[in-house]
Amino acid sequence: MWDSFWDFLWSTILVFAFIAYLIILWHIIVDLFRDRNTSGLKKAIWMVFLILFPYLTSIIYLIARGKGMNERQIAAVKEAKSASDDYIRSVAGSSPTQQIASAKALLDSGAISQDEFETLKAKALAS
Repeated sequence: MWDSFWDFLWSTILVFAFIAYLIILWHIIVDLFRDRNTSGLKKAIWMVFLILFPYLTSIIYLIARGKGMNERQIAAVKEAKSASDDYIRSVAGSSPTQQIASAKALLDSGAISQDEFETLKAKALAS
């Protein structure tokens, strides 16, 4: 398969370029479908050109829409981080201060006695 070092080097460069192209193509396709401002017809036209003239269309897309790609990627990352933070807050529970404050509110409303409040306070401080 490889008769010399140079054949091996050339094959390595070709494989690298192909994998890099696939990664770029993946980012372009994800960006196309992430963009809510682009109509379905424009998305379809971009996809047809990506299939017919893949390298040229990729370069044109990156030049014409590169800044927008970056902005949409940043927005997607912020949205994912926000959703992750919300989920973590929802499953993490409340802090001891919040637990004591809610127990105090129950005590003030008469829903629990002073002994029950002290028990809840001790549990909150122990955790």
